[in-house]
Parts: sequence; C-alpha cells; structure tokens
Amino acid sequence: MASQMHTKGGAVVLVLNLLLLTQSQTEAKLLTRCQLAKELLRHDFPRSYLSNWVCLVESESGRSTSKSMQLPNQSVSYGLFQINSKNWCRKGRRGGICNIKCEEFLNDEISDDSRCAMQIFNRHGFQAWPGWMSKCRGRTLPDVSRC
Repeated sequence: MASQMHTKGGAVVLVLNLLLLTQSQTEAKLLTRCQLAKELLRHDFPRSYLSNWVCLVESESGRSTSKSMQLPNQSVSYGLFQINSKNWCRKGRRGGICNIKCEEFLNDEISDDSRCAMQIFNRHGFQAWPGWMSKCRGRTLPDVSRC
C-alpha cells in the first residue's frame, strides 16, 4: 500500500512538473532581436518600419511576451507591445478598443498582440508608446537588415 501511494504521488508530481513546463513554454518567451524581426514580418508589419517596431518592443518590454507593468494611474500594460488596459483591452474579460482580454497579450502567440498594436499605430502612430518616444524617436534604430 505504501509503495502504491509513493508511485501515485510520484506520478502526480511528474504530471504537475510536465504541466508547469508546458505552461512556461507556451506562455512566455524572450525573443532575440532577429526572432522578433522575423515574427513581426510574419504578422505583416511593414519592412519599412521594422526597425522602429523592434526598437519599440525592446524599449517597452525588453522583447518579453510575458511582461506586465502596473502604472501610477492603476492601469496595466501587457505583453511585447505593453498594450494598456485603460483603453485597449479589459482585465479578465473581452473589451476595450481591441475587444480582447488583456491577459491574452501575455502568452507567446503574438497574433492578437500584433493586431491590437497595429490598431493603436493606425490611430496614434508610434507616439502612443512612451518607450518609443524616449528611446527611439530621432535616434539610431536597431539594425535588423541581417535578420
């Protein structure tokens, strides 16, 4: 009986470890600069603005898909593009201008992030992102020509 419990307990631990490993692989990713550039192109970001987008993502999230940051106004910014909950998404439910749950921006599947970022860009340009304003505008942009 004790050996059966030990075996069952070991199986439970193994299953839990596999679930945690799977979750961490699918929910967060730190992209290299070239991985990011390729992903952006794959999601139809124009090559002519690619260096600006890479700079934006590097300055906003450090290329991490799982970054979230609470701001002084109590809103939260999410994911690679640091999309803000004040206007663009809603925490815990679909909503905002992008009609999406904010937490959807924290996984490593960036299709939804990309669609919303393009909506933001189409309304406000790169000026919508403080990181782009302070670290990219008027500065030397990342070289992604060899990616």
